[in-house]
Amino acid sequence: MRRPAGSMSITGDRPSMPRRPLHRRTFLKGVAATAALPALARPALAQPVSTLRYVPQSNLVSLDPVWTGATVTTNHAYYVYDTLFAFDRNFQIKPQMAEGYEVTADGLAWRIRLREGLKFHDNTPVRSIDCAVSIERWAKRDPFGQLMAKVVEKYETPDDRTLVIRLTRPFPLMLNALAKPDTSGLFIMPERVARTDAFKAITDTTGSGPYRFLKEDWVEGSRLAYAKFDDYVPRPEAPEWGSGGKVAHFRRIEWHIIGDASTVAAAMKRNEIDWWAQPLPDLYASLAQDGMQLQIDQPAGRLAMLRMNTLQAPFDNPAVRRAVLMAIKQEDFLRGYVGDDNNMLKECLSLFPCGTPLADETAGKTLMRGDMVEAKRLLAASGYKGEKAVVLTASDLPVVNAFAQVAFAVLKELGMNVDLVASDWGTLVQRRASRETVEKGGWSIFTTAGPAVSYADPAISPLVRGQGDAGWFGWWKNAAVEEKVQAYLYASTEAEQKRLAVEINAIALQEVATVPLGQYFVKTAFTKRITGVLEGISPYPWNVRAA
Repeated sequence: MRRPAGSMSITGDRPSMPRRPLHRRTFLKGVAATAALPALARPALAQPVSTLRYVPQSNLVSLDPVWTGATVTTNHAYYVYDTLFAFDRNFQIKPQMAEGYEVTADGLAWRIRLREGLKFHDNTPVRSIDCAVSIERWAKRDPFGQLMAKVVEKYETPDDRTLVIRLTRPFPLMLNALAKPDTSGLFIMPERVARTDAFKAITDTTGSGPYRFLKEDWVEGSRLAYAKFDDYVPRPEAPEWGSGGKVAHFRRIEWHIIGDASTVAAAMKRNEIDWWAQPLPDLYASLAQDGMQLQIDQPAGRLAMLRMNTLQAPFDNPAVRRAVLMAIKQEDFLRGYVGDDNNMLKECLSLFPCGTPLADETAGKTLMRGDMVEAKRLLAASGYKGEKAVVLTASDLPVVNAFAQVAFAVLKELGMNVDLVASDWGTLVQRRASRETVEKGGWSIFTTAGPAVSYADPAISPLVRGQGDAGWFGWWKNAAVEEKVQAYLYASTEAEQKRLAVEINAIALQEVATVPLGQYFVKTAFTKRITGVLEGISPYPWNVRAA
């Protein structure tokens, strides 16, 4: 029986990896601040039991999960919005806002019925037209949504609780698209908000999720807050990942944007901060000694990646990109952030993460040998003329900073003309949207990471898509890959899906659509004052409560 793309089996194993000497690790000195800064102001951080205080992995700049795929924006979106469907921990798709659905025998119409009692934060009911317009806007930006949109004939809303999606041909992965997890997930917004141009960020944050965003409390770069939405009606099932009952136990949740790791650790010890999304690995032991609880947040881990701008020199030349690919040693990148714990990292020379059904390292073993001598030979033969390459880094996001510092060192050793430009993550996110040359504020390389499950097949992963201008930052274009992705969507067997995925992965690596930097695992830390922190692809706010 054919396995839907979203019904994958994910292994959480973290096999040990043999050590080999590292040659480029001096770049990481200073990533983790060790000098104690002044304590956080006590009046601002006094801890009423009704308030949860949380430190996210980075600053929140954009509030629109359609406009940007930044992980921190997706995490924000899970507070404020809800989804029609969601995956549980076994990657089974469950109704969320939906009460249920029906599909016609010919596969050309999907009828989705909404649950009773759904409301937006302005106390207006959630209607089928809100869902239809939200899907349309999301599908203009999301790679999976774009595939779905090609076969949508029209949306019908016969009543306020019924949405009908009519298709020009069957689309077997409809639920996989509507339940898509993590970056650029389908979050339902009011019609008036969802009619915003998909290429412009929204300013109205009205949603129907378990928490309301308190825009008046937002101090950009410092603090933001959410209040429990009393009229939210949770599902009756137990929560699993993004599915089930989203019960809000705290009246208020505050995000504190704190860039210095030692300050956060000290604040947790004083019970001034309850939950830290991503403490530095170097601090795990000391946090445990101080009585903090630590757990791996995502059993499948995260995929680290490097993305090049294929529109501008020097990386508009595939031969130059291949030279960089040949020079990459994944272990240097992974250990640069994770350190010496072999159980927290995994080399993987595939753009479909290892531990997922479509992973294949055949092409990667040829193209990513970590051979600097061969890489220099390839660069010399590429026609590279010394054009400047700009590597972007985020000084307030240690994992991105670690990877970017390694990338900078690799390009320097390779013999390229390279600059490292540091900013905060929010500025990086804005700059990577620029398609200008580096002389006009553009960029050449950025590094990032995301949940491994978000890149597990061609339908959901932007890393292998050859969409050009319509694709992810870097704008790699390849018509052959897009044809194979279409074929993958309608493949009749798992074997055919696998064959196509292997071919897509090989082309994407040969053309260097994205450079996989391996996989790593992260622990989240919280005090014993709270309990109920769930595993999943996001630090979900529901189910968390005072211990």
